[in-house]
Amino acid sequence: MNFIREQINDYYLRDTHVENIFINEYMAGAPGDYVKVYLFALMYAGHDMHMNNEAIAKQLNMAIEDVLKAWSYWENMGVIKKHYEKPTDKLHYKIEFLSLKDRIYIKGLKDKKSDENLPEDIKDFLGNDEIKSMYKEIERITGRMFEGKELTEILAWINDYNVSPEIIIYAYAYCVKKRKHSNHKYIAAIVKKWADEGLKNVEQVEAYLEETDNRHYLYKRVLKALGFMRNPTEGEKAIIDSWLDEMNFGIEKILEACNKTTGISNPNLNYINSILKAWHSGNTKPIVQNENSRVESKPNNISLVMKSYEETRERNKARANARREEVYFLIPEIKEIEEESREIGIQISKVMLSGAFDTKSKIKSLKQKAENLNNEKAYLLTENNFKIDYMDIEYDCDMCKDTGIKDTGERCSCFSKRLDEIQKMF
Repeated sequence: MNFIREQINDYYLRDTHVENIFINEYMAGAPGDYVKVYLFALMYAGHDMHMNNEAIAKQLNMAIEDVLKAWSYWENMGVIKKHYEKPTDKLHYKIEFLSLKDRIYIKGLKDKKSDENLPEDIKDFLGNDEIKSMYKEIERITGRMFEGKELTEILAWINDYNVSPEIIIYAYAYCVKKRKHSNHKYIAAIVKKWADEGLKNVEQVEAYLEETDNRHYLYKRVLKALGFMRNPTEGEKAIIDSWLDEMNFGIEKILEACNKTTGISNPNLNYINSILKAWHSGNTKPIVQNENSRVESKPNNISLVMKSYEETRERNKARANARREEVYFLIPEIKEIEEESREIGIQISKVMLSGAFDTKSKIKSLKQKAENLNNEKAYLLTENNFKIDYMDIEYDCDMCKDTGIKDTGERCSCFSKRLDEIQKMF
């Protein structure tokens, strides 16, 4: 007698096996979207069906960079393994779902031999009770085991920045609690900044943070008064600092100036700056006049609108530059990639003008190099929890790119709004 089971052809009616170890040990502490990516892809893996990251993002209504971050997270947790089809293409790969039972068994064996695999200099450090205690405390703070080269890089901070384990522990606690960030590269930047400020112990760090946090609170309060729920840019900090330090205005006087923007949909710091400069110079005449006292002509109002567009572009460009510098600081390789990409662009232009017989093949080769660099850049950004377009300029109006004029040559709808705001101000 033979036994057979009815085959269900519709895979949506089948079952997906999920290890209990994943549910108990990994799922609870993982971001919800990352769990969605894991389970969705696991369903397809169980039926040997093709699915790429772009399709997963579309099906789950997620950004592609969030899907990439999910796979990096699960790889760091040791539950999947990436297999790259092309070593130069870091965005496309096959995912292997690892057996968590085997991982726990193998991890137990590795833990017994872990000291045997460490370099001699690290073994010496681990013999230090203070260093051991530091690593144990960092794992408690972050709620995870060390990842990649994190362990050795922390030792480098002690030597390179001349900081104590106590300060490193405090940096992890501060970043996890206050900044909601446990990436060791991000924390390295914080530790370096404290070292550059000459801070030698936790007491000095706390005093420094109290001073900077107070100033940060003032920045946020001013931006909130203008309707902005975000952190200030470096340029905005400099302007607010000038009000507090050079003009010696208190926060209440600054907020009084901010109230002058009531009813304006696109308030900006430059307008507040003009008010406070006038007050500082002794000019108490209100800058904002009522309806009956307007004297500005329409052409002059239009010039003010165009000036406001210019200020908006400069502001958004400054913000993008600040984000770019942040990325360069945390991921120096990005700057090198962009410089190399610019050089390739120059080479392509030269080849096009050369008129050589192999122009097409050379251009194709250079474009392939540029594409590989772009893939590497995208990979580095997502690996470090940045969106792919994080360094791009964010426009107030995407239709006209903050110029007031569309590509068709027509005035943008935001132009009339700005003109109305200017007319209400004068």
